[in-house]
Amino acid sequence: MKEKIALIDGDSLIYYEMGKPTLEEALSSLDGRLHQMLQQTGATKYAGFLTLGRCFRYAAAKTRPYKGNRKYGDKPIIFPAIKEYLKQEWKFTFIPELEADDLVSIYHGDNTVICSPDKDVLYQNAGIHYNYGKAETVVQDTNGALTFLWKQMLMGDSTDGIQGIPKVGEKTADAWLQSPNTDQMPTFVLNKYIEKFGYAKGITNFAETFKLVYILKSEEDVLRETGIELSKLVINDIKQSEQLW
Repeated sequence: MKEKIALIDGDSLIYYEMGKPTLEEALSSLDGRLHQMLQQTGATKYAGFLTLGRCFRYAAAKTRPYKGNRKYGDKPIIFPAIKEYLKQEWKFTFIPELEADDLVSIYHGDNTVICSPDKDVLYQNAGIHYNYGKAETVVQDTNGALTFLWKQMLMGDSTDGIQGIPKVGEKTADAWLQSPNTDQMPTFVLNKYIEKFGYAKGITNFAETFKLVYILKSEEDVLRETGIELSKLVINDIKQSEQLW
């Protein structure tokens, strides 16, 4: 039997701990959270990922700035120290142009469990995952993952400033997607964009929204969107960064 590997989306971990009164308390809480995560998932190894810098989606966003509606105040002084601790002590890694969301999805396989509080990651990927924000298991099948993606295409994502089709909320999207099967959904959703925006703008907006909501899931996806060949990066093989705990 293959060992189970936890693929950890580390971005939210920093935000969960940065409000602690001292750095020592933050790091102690972080260690406890990570050990609990591994115990809860039954993983004996892990690979941790962070987002550093601006990913490719910022350049792809033309209609609205990607994540432009988020208000970033001054981060607590311990914020960079927590991030550095994850990199140095827990060997969390990153790849320029990509988000941690993409990385846990790209390396997801039969013997891995994705650990993230992000609904986009949890529900766009088929498999058994762990929501460490709620300390609960999430199970998603292939059809459910595809349906969630096309639902996002219709609704957009207000958290990240992604428009979608205006005035289409969750109830409308769910109702629309009851009829087509998953193979028909791309054409169905494209036609909805064309109905709303007209032919040329509908196709353009559809393509832009897809680039923004679709989480990359393979090396081919990475090459298409960024031009990066993962196998040629001068970094440690990510599979070598799995650590026994």
